[in-house]
Amino acid sequence: MTPTIGILGGGQLGLMLLQASIDWNLRVHILDPDAEAPCRHLCTQFTQGSLTDYDTVYQFGQAVDVLTIEIERVNVEALEALEREGKRVFPQPSVIRIIQDKRLQKQFYRDHNLPTADFILTENRADVALAGNQQPDFFPAFHKLGRDGYDGRGVQQIKSVADAGKAFDAPGVLEKAVDFEKELAVIVARNERGDVQTFPTVEMVFHPELNLVDYLFAPAEISKKIDQQAQAIARQTADAFGIVGLLAVELFLTKSGEILINEVAPRPHNSGHHTMRANVTSQFEQHWRAILNYPLGDTTAYQPAAMVNLLGEDGHTGPAVYEGLEELLAISGVFPFFYGKAITKPFRKMGHVTVMDNSLDTLRSKVEEVQKGIRVISM
Repeated sequence: MTPTIGILGGGQLGLMLLQASIDWNLRVHILDPDAEAPCRHLCTQFTQGSLTDYDTVYQFGQAVDVLTIEIERVNVEALEALEREGKRVFPQPSVIRIIQDKRLQKQFYRDHNLPTADFILTENRADVALAGNQQPDFFPAFHKLGRDGYDGRGVQQIKSVADAGKAFDAPGVLEKAVDFEKELAVIVARNERGDVQTFPTVEMVFHPELNLVDYLFAPAEISKKIDQQAQAIARQTADAFGIVGLLAVELFLTKSGEILINEVAPRPHNSGHHTMRANVTSQFEQHWRAILNYPLGDTTAYQPAAMVNLLGEDGHTGPAVYEGLEELLAISGVFPFFYGKAITKPFRKMGHVTVMDNSLDTLRSKVEEVQKGIRVISM
């Protein structure tokens, strides 16, 4: 009998999980606070409600056989209670609890001898100033909120002790800035049997102001040795957590050739969106395989690919219009994906475009064409 699966969150990641679930005729229930969430009209059953309220999450979980997430900001206590009662919850609540808090996450890497940038745990803004006075060479650094930071929010650059006043006056982690050559990511899948499969390493390029992924290339342009190290660290991290599901491992490649873990996400991730067209198994199908304890799929890439994020244009708020779509669809090897968000806002993630080509030079020129050619504006 096919199990009923619940997803906490009904945004774009849930939408793409649903797309993959249709092939297998899975019954999927969605919980999301937004009455017009992208998943609303595709899922088997939609419930509007808070992801952080204990009773709402607990009651939602009672009606499904397997519970998973598309966002980390969920009520872990409710998931722990469901798990104690025998409900299958993947990724496990213990994993979500650590990853929800960047302080716990960074300490986890240190405790498990996983390479990461040097850091200092802080309770408030005064701690940042104190750290600067005691270790002035620790700067430049980044101050990150322990909880609830995402998509570039909750991160503040501290160039010197004179900037300590910019720090968050809340529990956080002060992380020494890394002089990096590239930002990489590896998505790992792990099922209940402990089988592990990784996707090819990708190279991410971040928006200079927004601190979120602008576009990526797959595979990353790195040496075989560096690639093997990145893949090995990603596997070690997934095994250390014992996670069942997907783990996106974001990495820094330093200018000295060292690989450091930046942070991780226990779910499908922006760095794997291209896999829906570019790989034998997509990250979304792989998530289902992992949490249902099926054999993990082949992650081989068909050809080099890129992924361009589509963000709402600055100065535009209102019903979304995708300007330049007809010209985009005329380009061979270009595949747009829209997230079903009716309202666009400045820099809101509204979709992405996967670009494929056998030639890396042609791929880069296509990416430039996509970036210039399509805009998400308001009606």
